[in-house]
Amino acid sequence: MELINNIAKAHGGVSVFGGVGERTREGNDLYMEMKESGVINEKNIAESKVALVYGQMNEPPGARMRVGLTALTMAEYFRDVNEQDVLLFIDNIFRFVQAGSEVSALLGRMPSAVGYQPTLSTEMGSLQERITSTKEGSITSIQAVYVPADDLTDPAPATTFAHLDATTVLSRGLAAKGIYPAVDPLDSTSTMLQPRIVGEEHYETAQRVKQTSQRYKELQDIIAILGLDELSEEDRLTVARARKIERFLSQPFFVAEVFTGSPGKYVGLAETIRGFQLILSGDYRESYELRRGEQIEEMTLNLCVLTPNRIIWDSEVKEIILSTNSGQIGVLPNHAPIATAVDIGLLRIRLNNDQWLTVALMGGFARIGNNEITILGNDAEISTDIDPQEAQQALEIAEANLSRAEGKRQAIEANLALRRARTRVEAVNVISY
Repeated sequence: MELINNIAKAHGGVSVFGGVGERTREGNDLYMEMKESGVINEKNIAESKVALVYGQMNEPPGARMRVGLTALTMAEYFRDVNEQDVLLFIDNIFRFVQAGSEVSALLGRMPSAVGYQPTLSTEMGSLQERITSTKEGSITSIQAVYVPADDLTDPAPATTFAHLDATTVLSRGLAAKGIYPAVDPLDSTSTMLQPRIVGEEHYETAQRVKQTSQRYKELQDIIAILGLDELSEEDRLTVARARKIERFLSQPFFVAEVFTGSPGKYVGLAETIRGFQLILSGDYRESYELRRGEQIEEMTLNLCVLTPNRIIWDSEVKEIILSTNSGQIGVLPNHAPIATAVDIGLLRIRLNNDQWLTVALMGGFARIGNNEITILGNDAEISTDIDPQEAQQALEIAEANLSRAEGKRQAIEANLALRRARTRVEAVNVISY
């Protein structure tokens, strides 16, 4: 969505979206969001910069299989007849393969590897090899690839990757930190990242960024066990720069303005390269880091942790890791506004001196927005306030009570007490760094 918006507004191109096996609701949501952002103009269709075509998941496999080819034909029309540069977005190319597998089964063909159709490579090639540039214009295709069970060797994604010039891998860990788009620069690849294509400056900067990020990844286990203080001065500098790079790679989306309230930003390639060079050279203190027009290094979060009896914490912090009912989430400055239930678990707080503080949080509710976090906890204790011996004894008592529980109600209450006791013991045993 953001790419289509930027192509329309910043590059004057046209986009074609092929929804292969798309849900009706998702297709409608995409259409409405494009209207709100101005990419689609219903009053004057000629001004619209995008064409949408769907083969919905409730339709026969033949229709779902053909919709990708239909979108490609539309893109070829814009390229050859209108002589325009086209962005072809296909979501999801895996469903194209899936539809082909269903058609193959209906035709009575013998399944191939992992149950896929024997014509998988031919069908994929018939689509991918038509995506090309001519003297009149170009087609650039971006395809969402579902990877079954995160197995990159599965025949469907493996066959797709063989035709792609670049792969952009999204990271669950980065998304948990609130960094969007959650692109992992180390797992992502591009055959076009060559000096003769992008230029020496771009290539060298990209390699230095990857080297810094890779070194930071190697140091993370050491930091978790021994802390930052045990690193050499050079490694501490690498960690600081890598963290800035990680946040610098984020971008507020134009299409997300209605959800976050933060204005979208578009940064040109030359300015992006310069920003990375400033971070890598250590000159970021005397310049700026592009993220919503503010300096990331100075940004903090205002964290307030309250219980019915007292205030546990009320001060500025750099980052928190919070346990919610749907899993852990990381919160950095400029995180999207959310409100969520808090589960029984650990609250990890990164202080302004980069030391970590642990709080045993016994459930509650959290509200995040405008760099302010308010956590209303049922109960909470800072790990340094917990007596390790008393916490261990409470855990043993809770385990014994659970084993003696009679009836469903007693079992539920005993299980909750056991979770609270385990959280307190975990908080004591977490290594602060």
